Amino acid sequence: MRTVSILASLPLTAIIAMPASAQTARDDSSEDAVEIVVTGQGLADTPATPAYSSVQIAQEQIETSASGRLEDVLSSVAGFQQFRRSDSRSSNPSAQGATLRALGGNATSRALVLLDGVPVSDPFFGYIPFSAIAPETLDSIRVTRGGGAGPFGSGALAGTIELTSAGTDSLGDFTGSLLVNNRGETEASGTVAQDLGAGFVVANGRWDRGKGFFTTPENQRVPASARAAFDSYAFSVRGVAPLTDSVELQARGSVFNDERTLRFDGADSSSEGADASIRLVGRGEWQFDAIAYLQSRNFSNEVISSTRFVRVLDQRNTPSTGIGGKLEVRPPVGDNHVLRLGADYRRSSGELQEEAYSAFTGNLRERRRAGGRTSDLGLFIENDWLLGDLILTGGIRADRTVIENGFFRAVDASNQFVTETIAPDRADWSFSYRAGVSWQASDAVRLRAAAYRGLRLPTLNELYRPFVVFPVVTQANAALENEVLEGFEIGADFTPAKGIAFSVTAFDNRVKNAIANVTLTPTLRQRQNLPAIDAQGVEGSFTVQRGQFSLDTSIAYTDAEVDGSGASIALNGNRPPQTPKWALSHSVAWRPADGFILSATVRHIGKQFESDQETDVLPAVTTLGLYAEAAITDQIALVLRGENLTDEDIVTRNSNGAIDLGVPRTIWGGVKLRF
Repeated sequence: MRTVSILASLPLTAIIAMPASAQTARDDSSEDAVEIVVTGQGLADTPATPAYSSVQIAQEQIETSASGRLEDVLSSVAGFQQFRRSDSRSSNPSAQGATLRALGGNATSRALVLLDGVPVSDPFFGYIPFSAIAPETLDSIRVTRGGGAGPFGSGALAGTIELTSAGTDSLGDFTGSLLVNNRGETEASGTVAQDLGAGFVVANGRWDRGKGFFTTPENQRVPASARAAFDSYAFSVRGVAPLTDSVELQARGSVFNDERTLRFDGADSSSEGADASIRLVGRGEWQFDAIAYLQSRNFSNEVISSTRFVRVLDQRNTPSTGIGGKLEVRPPVGDNHVLRLGADYRRSSGELQEEAYSAFTGNLRERRRAGGRTSDLGLFIENDWLLGDLILTGGIRADRTVIENGFFRAVDASNQFVTETIAPDRADWSFSYRAGVSWQASDAVRLRAAAYRGLRLPTLNELYRPFVVFPVVTQANAALENEVLEGFEIGADFTPAKGIAFSVTAFDNRVKNAIANVTLTPTLRQRQNLPAIDAQGVEGSFTVQRGQFSLDTSIAYTDAEVDGSGASIALNGNRPPQTPKWALSHSVAWRPADGFILSATVRHIGKQFESDQETDVLPAVTTLGLYAEAAITDQIALVLRGENLTDEDIVTRNSNGAIDLGVPRTIWGGVKLRF
C-alpha cells in the first residue's frame, strides 16, 4: 500500500534529527548547563480537572486484560460501550463506535478518543480502529464523561477518552510477548524503547491472527457459515526530543491493516490506514501545545446474501483522509488562575465505491459512488479560578461546521443513470460550553458539580453511505443535522483511608437531534435525527489497595429513552438501541511477590434491544475473565489468560431471531519478555 509507506515516513525526519539535537544539550558541560527532562506527554492537567467525572486506568490494569484488547480494557469503566458487544476480532470494523453513558448510537463514536492528544476516529465512518493501538505501549488512560468544550471539543458528545503513550521510564529496552490460545490463534508483540541523547524513541509491532470461532449458533449454521477469522498487524514509531530546555518535540508515524471474515464464507472486510502527527509542547512561562496530524484510511466489505449465500454487494473501496491541528496557549495570568485559549481544526473527506450484484444471476446490477467533506474550525477559551479549597472553572467554544461536496450516484451495468443526489453545501456556527466547581470539603471528601453543552457532526458514512445487513437496507440521509448534548451532573469523591477511594456521580443528559437508524418497514431503515434521547443515571466506582491485594469496581445505571415526535412519534418512550440499563465491572488482583500477579474480572451487561422497535432482545450476560503472570527469571515470565471462562452465550446481534454470538471460552498461554 503506497500511501502507507509515504505517510509513515513523514514524522521520521524529526526522529532522525533527535540524536543530534539531544546530544547538543547533553554535551553542554558548563556550570550553566540545564538538565533537560522530556516526558513525551502533553501539558499538565489543570486544577479543575477533578470537577468533571473521570476514571483513570493505570498501566498495570491495561497490561492485565483477559483478552489483551484495548476495548476490553476500556470496558472496565462501566458505561463504556461499542455499538455491539463483540470485540475487534469478530465485529465489522465500521461497528466499533465508542460511546459512554448508554446514550445509544448507530455505530459512530459519541465519545472523543485521543492518542497523545490526536483524534484517532476514522474520517469516513467515525469508528475507532482498536486493533491499530497496542495496549502494551500505553502508560495510562483517562475517561472523562460528559460533553466537552475545550480543545478538540467537537465530537466529545458523551465524553473524552485520552490514551497516553508510555516512555522509556516505564518500558524496558525490549519488551515482547507471544501467546497462543486453545483454537491455535496467536498474538505477538514487540516493543523497543531507547534513550537517544536527552530524548527517546519507541517502536512497536503487533500481529494478531486466527481462524476465529463460529459467531452463528450451531442450530442456525449452514454450509456457507464461516468462522470469524482475523488477521491484523500494526506498526508504530514514536520519537520525543527537546528543542530547548522548555520546548519538547513529539512525532509519531503508524500503519495498520485489519482483515476479518464475518458469518459467511466470502463476507470479508478490511480496514487499513497510515497516520502521522507532530506535536510541540512548551512548558515555559507561556505554555503551549501545538499539534498537526494526517490520516489516510481505507475500508472494504463484501456482503453475502443470508438466503442464497452469494455475494450481493462489494463495498470494494472507501478511501478517506483526515487532517487537523490544534494550538492551545496558557499565558501567565497569576497563581490563582489557569487560562487556556486557542483554536483547532478538523477536516474529513472520503468516497464510497461499491458494486451491487443480483443474488439470483450473480450479474452486476449497479455501480454506486458516494462521498463528501466535513470540517470544523473551533475557537475556545477556558479559565480555572483557585479560591482556596474551592475551584471554579468555565469555558466557551465556537465551532464553524461545514458539510459540502456531498453526493450519491448509482448507474446500472450499462452505465445508465439510476439515481443521483447532489446534496447542498451547508455551514453554520455552533456554540458550546462547560462549567464546573470542585470543593475540597475535607481531607476525605471532595464535592463537585458540572454543566455542559457539546456537539458532534454527522459522519460522511451517516450522511451519504447506505448499507445492507441482509435483508435489512439502511439508507443514508444527506440532510442530517449536528447532534447537540446538554447536561449536568453532581458528584462526590471520598478517600476515607489510605488506599481506599469511592466516587459517585448522578447525571442528566439530553442529546438533541440524536442520529439513529429509524425503522420504516421490516426491511428498510433510514438514518434520521430524533428529537432527542434523554438519559439520567448514576455512576459509581470503588477502589481498594491493601498490601498485596487490590479491588476495582465500576457500576453504572442509566435510564435512557427516546423523546419522539412527528415521524418518530412511535418511538416515544422506547429505550435507544444497544443501550443497557445496568453495566458492572469488578476486578480483584493479588500480587504475592515481584513478577507475580493473579487477577479476575467479572463483567455484567444488562438487557439490550437490537433496534428501535424494542422487539429483538440481546439478553443480559455476565462474564468472567482471568489473568495470571509468574516470573521465572528477571527477564522471562509465563502468562495465562482466560476469556469468558464460564462460556456464556454473548448475543451480539439478533435480527428477527438470526443470532450472532461473541467470544466463547478462550484460554491463552505464552511468555512475556523484558530486557
